[in-house]
Amino acid sequence: MYFYFSDPERQLILLFICTTYIIILAWALLYLVFSFSSQLPWATCNNYWNTDDCVDFSTKNASMPWTNQTNSTSAATEFWERRVLAISGGIEDLGSIRWEVLLCLIAMWLICYFCIWKGVKSTGKVVYFTATFPYVMLLILLIRGLTLPGALQGVKFYLLPEPSRLTDPQVWMEAGTQIFFSYGVGMGVLTVLGSYNKYNNNCYRDCLLVCLLNSSTSFVAGFAVFSVLGFMAHEQGVPIAEVAESGPGLAFIAYPQAVAMMPLPQLWSICFFVMLILLGLDTQFVTMEVVMTSITDMFPKVMRRAGRWEKSLVLFCLICFFCQFVMITQGGMYVFQVMDYYACNGVCILFIGVFETLALGWIFGADWLYGIIKDMTGVNANPFFKICWLYLTPIVSLGVFICSLIKYQPLTFNRWYVYPDWAYVLGWMMTLSSIQLVPACALYKLITGTGTLKQRFHHLCQPDLKYVPTQKQQGDNSLLPADMNEQNDHLTLTS
Repeated sequence: MYFYFSDPERQLILLFICTTYIIILAWALLYLVFSFSSQLPWATCNNYWNTDDCVDFSTKNASMPWTNQTNSTSAATEFWERRVLAISGGIEDLGSIRWEVLLCLIAMWLICYFCIWKGVKSTGKVVYFTATFPYVMLLILLIRGLTLPGALQGVKFYLLPEPSRLTDPQVWMEAGTQIFFSYGVGMGVLTVLGSYNKYNNNCYRDCLLVCLLNSSTSFVAGFAVFSVLGFMAHEQGVPIAEVAESGPGLAFIAYPQAVAMMPLPQLWSICFFVMLILLGLDTQFVTMEVVMTSITDMFPKVMRRAGRWEKSLVLFCLICFFCQFVMITQGGMYVFQVMDYYACNGVCILFIGVFETLALGWIFGADWLYGIIKDMTGVNANPFFKICWLYLTPIVSLGVFICSLIKYQPLTFNRWYVYPDWAYVLGWMMTLSSIQLVPACALYKLITGTGTLKQRFHHLCQPDLKYVPTQKQQGDNSLLPADMNEQNDHLTLTS
């Protein structure tokens, strides 16, 4: 038995993520194709897209110290900006479509479609490969990175903390946002995936393993990345802080540039981008699966007919695909940054997370949830979880949300390009499009309900126990009400 929750505000955020995230996979696929060249195109400055300011960092020039080349750009940067993106001067100048990126985008959508077109059955088979093979690539890159000269410098930069940064609220806000994204908290991802488990599945063990595996993977991946960045800093004779980048710059400029300096650069480039694509596909699969499952739950009579899932998935992919055309133009990177910064940011998820925890702890009830966990696992949950559900989680989430608004900084691109005012308005409209659905849905339910206003409000603040499936086990189930044994035919599927 399994059941789902379909909240429009969460699905809208996931729709934004589906639309933007796969663009990164298209760029990675294009880089993977170029990795099969006899010479990596981002390794030299003798290409038609290079300028006079281009510097080939893979070959040293003793007469020109690297630290003095302040007005130069690397071959990897020019390949990214002038060859892949052919970036325009601003968001006002969208220019033409980048056809190579378009072809890669089509390929990625086809892969995603055929991997989930049969629902969770096909997705489950695919992720056996996409979730495990990247670890092989990561291990190969880790071993190679740690054997490079200068790797120790990068590892020290990665591991040595800066205690002064702990007093910076921005660091804590970004850390909290990263946790929400990394674990899919507040977006229904874990709810959907967990709903396929058996009723008596050990959720404690799964939560511990997910957290441990996620954190361990991120920690080990840091060694693979920073060891290579240390090598690049060593080769250029500059501090590692000057070569370490974040966002797309790390995956498409810094790391490819470092790979170009290694022996057999094509091999390491292929390993890196294969790993990047497979890891990205996992995220894209799950995001699409959650959106489609939510649509199925909202319209079960229509969606559960033969062939409706496949047709609806085609429609969903086409809608996202055509919405992406503006992001694969010459000015598309500016649009992509607006979408990523405003529509897919952690502020939206934090806001939704506050209301989710309030609904869970205070409306549904921490005691009810406590009893359900005992019914499912046979053991009492730690009382500390009640404190988290009732107080700690909503207060911390609300605090981080408020601090994020106070510390808000308008988006800039490459630290120099300032967007026009209408772009910021558009960005905030995308942010509010998901946030406003929370009070809007509550207001709609309040207006369309029956009875007096007080009765409607009281009714909406009571848990609907028929939506809680349960399978009573032998033992003490005193915390569970009798009507929690009723199965809900609308939200429950039998496999």
